[in-house]
Amino acid sequence: MPTPLDNALHSKNLFLGFAALVTGVTAWSIWGQDMFPAQEEKPTGAPETWTKGQLKQWLSSRGVVVEESSTKDQLVAMVKTILDNPPKSNA
Repeated sequence: MPTPLDNALHSKNLFLGFAALVTGVTAWSIWGQDMFPAQEEKPTGAPETWTKGQLKQWLSSRGVVVEESSTKDQLVAMVKTILDNPPKSNA
């Protein structure tokens, strides 16, 4: 005579429950974490220690057009100029 445990093990409900659990864990591992990488943090410290990419990103976020041929020294000078003379707001 089958016991309730035997009936549960032969049931399709157990299989569907396990499949739902695996699907849920898979979905969580894919979408539960950051799907897209976090944006880079703003550079801190002296502009001389920033990389050329950080300098270009900082300048472009402030609406400054940067030429590809600009040297790191030119970019540092541009950043320092903006830091020393911040743009006036139109308030």
